[in-house]
Amino acid sequence: MRQQDKEVKQVAATLYIHFPFCRSKCAYCDFYSSAARGADFGGYVEAVAAEWRLRRMELPSMPETVYLGGGTPSMLGPEHIARLSDLLARDFDTRRLAEFTIEANPEDITPETLAAYSRAGINRVSIGVQSFDTALLEAVSRRHSPEQAVEALTHLSAGGWNYSADLIYGLPGQTTAQWESDLHRLLNFRPPHLSAYLLSYEPGTALYARRERGLVAEASDSLAEQMYEILCRETARAGYRHYEISNFALPGYAAVHNSAYWDGTPYLGLGPGAHSLSADGIRRYNPPGIKKYVEAVNSGSTYFQTDDEDDANRVNDTIITALRTARGLDPQSLPPAFKGEFEANARPLLAEGLLVRSGDGRLTIPERLWLRSDAILRDLIVG
Repeated sequence: MRQQDKEVKQVAATLYIHFPFCRSKCAYCDFYSSAARGADFGGYVEAVAAEWRLRRMELPSMPETVYLGGGTPSMLGPEHIARLSDLLARDFDTRRLAEFTIEANPEDITPETLAAYSRAGINRVSIGVQSFDTALLEAVSRRHSPEQAVEALTHLSAGGWNYSADLIYGLPGQTTAQWESDLHRLLNFRPPHLSAYLLSYEPGTALYARRERGLVAEASDSLAEQMYEILCRETARAGYRHYEISNFALPGYAAVHNSAYWDGTPYLGLGPGAHSLSADGIRRYNPPGIKKYVEAVNSGSTYFQTDDEDDANRVNDTIITALRTARGLDPQSLPPAFKGEFEANARPLLAEGLLVRSGDGRLTIPERLWLRSDAILRDLIVG
């Protein structure tokens, strides 16, 4: 049995549902999505349910968490949310899940939508705030305004919701003062959970193209580190636990669904662009393509492809994921064929203080080094 952080509920299986529609594409986003105009949301919900029926036996048990991600799943109307919940409820109780999360844009959050979520069994909202500065939001093509973000957070807080709020630092032209202001404005709402990400310039995104043309400049390493230090300091002062490189929670509010990902718990991903991990470590993914996906699953055919991943790659996935968390990695959990090589790789990093071994033998990267952990992790790769 896997061990998990005692502050996080342990689950045996999780379900992710990808909603690949957006009103417009954020400049930094490299997740699969398509324009929502003219889309058949009702038909898509039925297709997702059809894929669930085709693939539910891939999980070792019924899911204990469900996560609706995207895209922008908060575009779904109350009738679509209710229909999806009802279809899933034929196999498991959607009102008794450890977490049933929906990602939402601030402009979609109203008392009415929150009431509809609650009726459908949704008990957690992940809201993309990103910044409270109009110019910074416009720099990455976010649609909402700071006022809409404040209004949405007010509704969530007043309703006593379990919610997470996202911020981004290292935005084009952002200063440390602006970042600290964004962080403090969010912390004033006391969200149960927050995620803060250093802006990433991914190939194929509009932001990447702008950087290549010299229209925007990426934050320097020194600026990113200053912002990260502010993040760690201010969240700690506010009582948040930094339990994964980009994630912070008040006591009892660490994300169950995401923690299951990092723990290697089996998960099933539905919808084009979604990924899955079986109990025997096999990774599968659904290629992009909404029309082909809907046609396939509605005709009774699966749509996934299987990742061609060898044992060394699977072990490296485990190492990288675990060492990005506060709980770290138990080297004894690695397959014997790779354990010796890993320990040899770890030895000089331990000597330099880049890795720390706790009394129970677990290895962690010190929090102050998490932002540049990629360089440390490269030295630990096996195979």
